Amino acid sequence: MKTTQTPAPVPAESGAPVTKEDIPPAPPPKARKEGTVLNVFSHGVLVIWAIMVVMPLLWAVMTSFKDDRSIFSSPWSLPDTLHFDNWSRAWTQANMSDYFLNTVLVVGGSLVGTLVLGSMAAYVLARFDFPGNRFIYFLFIGGMSFPIMLALVPLFYVVNNMGLLNTIHGLILVYIAYSLPFTVFFLTAFFRTLPTSIAEAAFVDGASHSRTFFQIMLPMAKPGLISVGIFNFLGQWNQYMLPTVLNTDPDKRVLTQGLVQLAVSQGYKGDWSGLFAGLVMAMLPVLAAYIVFQRQVVQGLTAGALK
Repeated sequence: MKTTQTPAPVPAESGAPVTKEDIPPAPPPKARKEGTVLNVFSHGVLVIWAIMVVMPLLWAVMTSFKDDRSIFSSPWSLPDTLHFDNWSRAWTQANMSDYFLNTVLVVGGSLVGTLVLGSMAAYVLARFDFPGNRFIYFLFIGGMSFPIMLALVPLFYVVNNMGLLNTIHGLILVYIAYSLPFTVFFLTAFFRTLPTSIAEAAFVDGASHSRTFFQIMLPMAKPGLISVGIFNFLGQWNQYMLPTVLNTDPDKRVLTQGLVQLAVSQGYKGDWSGLFAGLVMAMLPVLAAYIVFQRQVVQGLTAGALK
């Protein structure tokens, strides 16, 4: 019994006329309608979310250029005159310059230490098999789920016994320990996506493990380092609980402590314009960092998620 096979359609050659059979069928009207409705709904949700996020930021920036009377009489209107003296008053009289410098020192030192130590630990956990590898990895993951509130009292006594209470370097060490679990978790997944052939070629050429890591693998992990660096920068810059417990010296306060102190003092003085100016000062570095590195953040997230 013979079976007949229908020959597969041959694509039209270049220059040949296109017939109706060569044109792919259009999607049914119902499918097109469902796709349009879904797109409109998703875009509408995104627009609403963007308005909810952007409007408070714009209102805070606008209010920082108003005087106290305009803030309460016309809170939603644009300022008639830009009062730049609000910023200068917050920077000098409210000691925001000192708080800003302390925050830069603490966050800068802790960010460098977190990225260096976290990348080294993540590289070892991702590329080397040894007894206890998975156990150490899950210890770091467990550190992410440990509530910081439960560690405040013992942490206070440990830092005090080490003579690091009310010091900048003591706060830097605590910030590094606080940020390491997430950094190791993120970078371990990222290092596993990097090709092993380049490291093996470096070993064949006589490179040591340290040279291979710092000169070859670490530059390849730049998108992941920038991504986790931005996340750590956001968390450390906005940290309030740890410096409140471990840093009670008024001369070494960070921005979050300074803003709370400014809000308490302005509640009696009524200098709300200076308070909003200080708030915008603390907010601008975070926005600037994300705007500058937003492309690298997306690249690092997608590269760490795909293998």
